[in-house]
Amino acid sequence: MSVVKHFIEDSVKKAKINEFLRNEFERAGYGGVDITKTPLGTHIVVYTMRPGMVIGRGGETIRQLAEDLGEKFQLPNPQISVAEIEIPELNAHVIAARVASALKRGVHYRRAGFWALNRVMEAGALGAEIIISGKLRTDRARYEKFRAGYLPKSGDPVRKYSKRSELHVQMKPGVLGVKVRIMPPNATFPDQVKIIEKVVKEEAEPVETSEPAETAETTEVTETIETTETVETSKTTEPTEASETSEAAETTEVTETTETTETKTEETEETKETKK
Repeated sequence: MSVVKHFIEDSVKKAKINEFLRNEFERAGYGGVDITKTPLGTHIVVYTMRPGMVIGRGGETIRQLAEDLGEKFQLPNPQISVAEIEIPELNAHVIAARVASALKRGVHYRRAGFWALNRVMEAGALGAEIIISGKLRTDRARYEKFRAGYLPKSGDPVRKYSKRSELHVQMKPGVLGVKVRIMPPNATFPDQVKIIEKVVKEEAEPVETSEPAETAETTEVTETIETTETVETSKTTEPTEASETSEAAETTEVTETTETTETKTEETEETKETKK
């Protein structure tokens, strides 16, 4: 088998598995599947809005699904895991299923298309496109496009980030086709330019040099305060010593005067006695 045929067969098998799971879990809000081959087997991730309906009671539904995939599509040791869709409005499979169900209920195609487009853009998508084709109003088939935002059609970002889905709806006039393309908000493009502003760091003032100056000023202030205190204490002690010496001199003079007066009185008494 050539390499080209090998990849073609793998792509056809993935498309059949996707269609089988979409028909099986239409009520569970099917949102796509990822299939990867590992040395231990085939790892399958099913995205859905209601994981409980895929797993079943006690895991019965998911075990039966693994057996069916192994028998119908010859997948070696299929290991199935279920993931919940965080934002259904950004999933192309969910939007296509909602538009198809609205058309089945008899909603006008323009109303269904614009309603779905507004829901996708409100969810934060960069761009979206919905194409409804077939016998819309007359017997002649045509298509109607509903576009909004930025949605490139080619290039590596489209293959890497763009989400696509396609559904068919059986109506009375014929079959209608619904194509949905969504560019998610996390997509990056090579033509996007980011301008990074250069941050200029301001030179900080030296803090260490100011601290010694402050300490020197504080020491000078304390020294001046101490000198003023010593001068004041010396001034207060000098008058106290002078007052003490004057008080002692006064007391000695008083004692001397009292002694002289006593001697004089004694002398006068003696002279009086002699005269008698």
